[in-house]
Amino acid sequence: MKPSLPKSAGKALLLLSVCFLLLSKSNAQAFIFGNEKIKFEAGLNFGPSFFLGDLGGNAGKGKNNLKDLNLEFTKLMKGAYITMYPNKWVGLRLAASLTYLEGDDATINTNGIDELWRKQRNLDFRTNVWEVNGAVEIFPTMIFSNDPENEPRLRPYGLIGAGVFHFNPQGSLKAANGDKIWYDLHKLRTEGQGMAEYPYSKPYQLTQMNVLYGGGLKYYLSDRVNIGAEFLYRKTFTDYIDDVSQKYIDPRNFAKYLPAGDAALASRLYDKTIGIIYPGMTRWPEGTQRGDLKNKDTYFSVIAKVGFRLGPIYESSFARSAARQTRCPSVY
Repeated sequence: MKPSLPKSAGKALLLLSVCFLLLSKSNAQAFIFGNEKIKFEAGLNFGPSFFLGDLGGNAGKGKNNLKDLNLEFTKLMKGAYITMYPNKWVGLRLAASLTYLEGDDATINTNGIDELWRKQRNLDFRTNVWEVNGAVEIFPTMIFSNDPENEPRLRPYGLIGAGVFHFNPQGSLKAANGDKIWYDLHKLRTEGQGMAEYPYSKPYQLTQMNVLYGGGLKYYLSDRVNIGAEFLYRKTFTDYIDDVSQKYIDPRNFAKYLPAGDAALASRLYDKTIGIIYPGMTRWPEGTQRGDLKNKDTYFSVIAKVGFRLGPIYESSFARSAARQTRCPSVY
């Protein structure tokens, strides 16, 4: 699936890049904020991301929580960030990232009847996710740190923020040779979105807001470079990252609203039932539950980070010279 950068995320990413270039190419003089100077840091991050939604899961009823985490669909998230530190215990961060999410009912492990209903549904999806977010970082151990000469290298932190993300779910059909061919689902209105026959089913937007929160650890290798690890959970306000949310519709309605080619695709992709509970069954009746509207889709990441302090580390040439003189001597 070839990533395509949406306009809204692209503009924010461009702004992030411009800020980074301006800050890194300037003399990076620190700004005064109260009695402290604002510092800037830029960095990269990468690590696994995970999806929790309607498709896939494990034994038992679908709960849209860690019980239904499918590790086989672990994907790589990668991104960049820039953070402004008005003081040593709070940071204001702007970040951009790209990841890939996937789910498949065929992977569900079966121990009883509850999960068989979902496995029989036999739907799958994949999507790229572009994200731009802003967050506030809080370093609790630094609030009471009054000795700048002995500040801890290891610093835990919590963070909370909000972002914008863009997705575009695809579903698959098998070709004659057994390979999967993927098709965009949004335009196919698989649950009757926008059709007069289903007034409860509204069209969904591919660019959405999310709320994120989490925490991490940062370790300073030097005054200039730090590394860290971070857990970040995204609460979304859509149940359509996987294009599954509500009920099955009458497939004859596709022809009323879609071009002939799309209508034919939609009638094959919206319901791929295989007869597990009911052998020989290939379609669910109109109005049968297809997804769980009560639980919105979510995703989260566990990432490694490397950060670089921008601009001068010391406030003056005198402070830099003093720091050099107090270092331990080197032995050759």
